[in-house]
Amino acid sequence: MSSVLILYGTGEGQTAKIADRIATVIGERGHETTAIDVRDRPDSVALEAYDAVVVGASIHVGEHQSAVREFVAANRDALSAVPTAFYQVSLSSANEEKRAEAAGYVESFIAETGWHPDRIGQFGGALRFSEYGFLKRLMMKRIAKDLLADERDPSGDVEFTDWDAVDAFAADVAAFVEGRLGVAPDATDGPGP
Repeated sequence: MSSVLILYGTGEGQTAKIADRIATVIGERGHETTAIDVRDRPDSVALEAYDAVVVGASIHVGEHQSAVREFVAANRDALSAVPTAFYQVSLSSANEEKRAEAAGYVESFIAETGWHPDRIGQFGGALRFSEYGFLKRLMMKRIAKDLLADERDPSGDVEFTDWDAVDAFAADVAAFVEGRLGVAPDATDGPGP
């Protein structure tokens, strides 16, 4: 069994929801997982205390959360010493025609931070129309018009996350960590993915 830290930045909660799902899937393989929002992490959280680290960030106005970028840049050496993964959440990842744009965000993140994660995942995010004011709702409908083509007038939340892809990513990360650290999954703690 290994310990895996899942550290994320979230704007409207979808990246946190994905972090929880990743923690569940990895946990079902018998590993100890801890999911923490980078803004809420206690000072006592030391990367050296974990066998592997997964970092997640979402895209808002073409940028990842600055708290995530700053954390990764400041801890690049510690991250390089253990198996790592990075996942990005964006509306671009949900749109077939904009996947290259989403990949460009990942490349920019790697260039800015100097960190090269072992595994990378990209997932569609969500629109929280129920939480938006009138102007933001109007703006987000315009930005996501291609994704909302099937929705006549979305007033509730719309989720674009492919949960099977999240599960596959988490299983791949767990298998990579197991192989890198020479530990076997503990099938007694759950069925696994």
